[in-house]
Amino acid sequence: MPDPRRARVSDHATIVECVHQWWGDSRTPEQARELSLLLPKLFLQFFSGTSLVLEDESGIRAFLVGFYSADNETEAYVHFVGVDPTLRGQGAARRLYTTFFQRAAEAGRTEVRAITSPGNAGSIAFHRAMGFTLEAGDRVVDGLSLHSDYDGPGQDRVCFYRRIGRGESAFATSGWL
Repeated sequence: MPDPRRARVSDHATIVECVHQWWGDSRTPEQARELSLLLPKLFLQFFSGTSLVLEDESGIRAFLVGFYSADNETEAYVHFVGVDPTLRGQGAARRLYTTFFQRAAEAGRTEVRAITSPGNAGSIAFHRAMGFTLEAGDRVVDGLSLHSDYDGPGQDRVCFYRRIGRGESAFATSGWL
């Protein structure tokens, strides 16, 4: 598979359809549609330069929507990542993240942040494997530090933080993580 490319606004409809398909096995159609609402077109209108797509001859196979903070020149944020279920466990998400780390470091960013739901064990394990640490929250449940009501009442989240740098991003990209 080729290297990740910069996302384009024209990718939006395909990415939304990917969310519907790729999460369709673990959610109802309505839940998959609700999940896709986390990806309004504005993310690709305003952050296509920091978002990434992996594709092959069959189309988009994985994507990462991320951006650099407008208010803090040291931070970057990974908002949403999707990988075709047939590619999961084969390094596609790792490639997207390490490319994002490298580009963010080249842009002078030194920190990357991300969040996930407390019940998303796969995401938590992946972020830890990618060198993220959990930010201390306001309570601990089953050994996991949570930020209560992070996204509104009852919407607790696990918050991740990772330092990056030019040397570190090259190390991460080499696959040694």
